[in-house]
Amino acid sequence: MPFVAIYYHIVWSTKGRADWLTATIERDAITAIREKSAELACPVYAINGALDHMHVAVRIQPKIAVATWVQQVKGLSARRVNELNPDLDEHFRWQHSYSVHTLGTKALPFVVAYIENQKEHHALGTTEDYLERLD
Repeated sequence: MPFVAIYYHIVWSTKGRADWLTATIERDAITAIREKSAELACPVYAINGALDHMHVAVRIQPKIAVATWVQQVKGLSARRVNELNPDLDEHFRWQHSYSVHTLGTKALPFVVAYIENQKEHHALGTTEDYLERLD
């Protein structure tokens, strides 16, 4: 097995950037994302969201394309949210697009702290534009 020290900061939004990620929905989505990542042997270092988007710091196995990981975690998490919350006014969905930043070992602590403090960054207006980009 090769040594791999490439980490990814991946961001994606809810469909239409709607404020879907209430505490319950966010918890259900995060649980599913962690579950699928563990199944794929891709360790998650941090995961957190704001009302309309999710941030994840993850190491994706070299044999798995980043697009495959994103598709699988977004797919499972949306299905799980809808299964666990059958009384939603409409089906929960993620936007199709996402952004990916690669980073090395030295940058990982900064990105992990940034993700862990997502709600505070948004509340205080201290977000980093380049880490929030989705287009």
